[in-house]
Amino acid sequence: MGSREAMGEETGALQERRKDIEMDLKPKDRGEAVAIFRNQIIGTLLCRQLTHGELAAELRVLSRERFRPPEAKTTRCFAVPTLERWFYAYRRGGGLAALRPKPRSDQGYARNLTAEQRELLLDIRQEHRSASVPLILDTLVAEGRLDKDCVSPPTVRRLLAAHNLHRTAAREENGSKTRLRWSTDRPGALWHGDVCHVTQTQLPAFSTGIRIHALLDDASRYGVALEGHKTEKEIDMLGMFVDALRRHPPPDALYLDNGATYRGEILQTACARLGITLIHAKPYDAPARGKMERFWRTLREGCLDYLGALTSLEEVNQRLRAFLDQSYHVRAHAALMGRSPATVYATMPAGEAVVSEQDLRKALTVTCRRRVSRDNVISIDGTAWELDQGYLAGKIVTVGHCLVEHTSAPWVEHDGKRLVLHRCHPVANSKRKRPALGGPAERKPSREVHFDPTQALVDGARRKNARKDGSDA
Repeated sequence: MGSREAMGEETGALQERRKDIEMDLKPKDRGEAVAIFRNQIIGTLLCRQLTHGELAAELRVLSRERFRPPEAKTTRCFAVPTLERWFYAYRRGGGLAALRPKPRSDQGYARNLTAEQRELLLDIRQEHRSASVPLILDTLVAEGRLDKDCVSPPTVRRLLAAHNLHRTAAREENGSKTRLRWSTDRPGALWHGDVCHVTQTQLPAFSTGIRIHALLDDASRYGVALEGHKTEKEIDMLGMFVDALRRHPPPDALYLDNGATYRGEILQTACARLGITLIHAKPYDAPARGKMERFWRTLREGCLDYLGALTSLEEVNQRLRAFLDQSYHVRAHAALMGRSPATVYATMPAGEAVVSEQDLRKALTVTCRRRVSRDNVISIDGTAWELDQGYLAGKIVTVGHCLVEHTSAPWVEHDGKRLVLHRCHPVANSKRKRPALGGPAERKPSREVHFDPTQALVDGARRKNARKDGSDA
């Protein structure tokens, strides 16, 4: 009984293996697919012993039947000479290889052009690798060196491709280094940062669309932060960066693009204070940001393309968080050899700790110089802040602001003291009692000083008249 069960299991395993082989065994290219198709048509004749007359009769019958070639949408018939050529090519010992379609001997040579014109096109592309084919043709037609419509752009592209003269973007012409796939050696060594635009077409409820900010760990592809905002400002990125540092150990380096969002002095200062190396990609080098681009593609296909009915930013962020936690982080990743981002990120070396709140506040405390208006108002990022110390009106002061919390109020640093600022409310001030100027006690003169401007004018006039009378005498 046991042997029968074992035999049955073995037979089932063989059948499953046969199914896998059948599923994987496909023509390796179109040429082999065409050869198999031709073999199927003449296959019934190859295994039969036919006289010359019988073969001719069978070929005439086959020529009246209709067949669908590989990748074709319609059926067609094949002439007797064509079928006869296939039959004898196979019989001569060529086998399946003899039935493969033969490439044209003049393929890629643009037969409508002369040898001189072909050489001219090749030389132009060799010297100007960024020039497009339509631009080359239009220029040559305008100069009278080619007749209009004498050759099509696809024909010229095939000619250039046959000579390995593919178009190269102007910014890549001087590139002398081979691009390689790379990755850091451990999670937490490098974070990527980028912004993805979701337009109003995708989210009708948002007139200007939204901006998705993300931070991605390089080694594990783990999303350490993902948030939607209505703007693309440095302050938005800093807020997300702070939240990520509260939940994850800081990276050794931060890899960003060259957008204004990532070029601010505040971000540079904060990274320097936290010991994080700030790296910016080379301008116009999108492939260098390939990991972020691949992440955006996954996010669009799995989440962003289905947000159209949402009306609030909080709903959008809920969907983004759910996508990260429930789908992206736990799904096998091809670049991680089938492991999930969460699994790889969990292998971060022990001992890594998050940044303390005190260090965060110290790193993200910024100062600037502002002049206090005569009505004791200081403008910071378009917001009017009011100072109660009236004696500072009209003076230039140092204003401090901690960016760890967006809602925290700035302050004024003066004489070693921190003077609180509060938002200016003009309507409330119309009913508010004016506070005293305050400040240090006024310095009183040590002696009485005579000061009479008008008397000084009178004395000057008298002296002038006396000099005039003396000169007349």
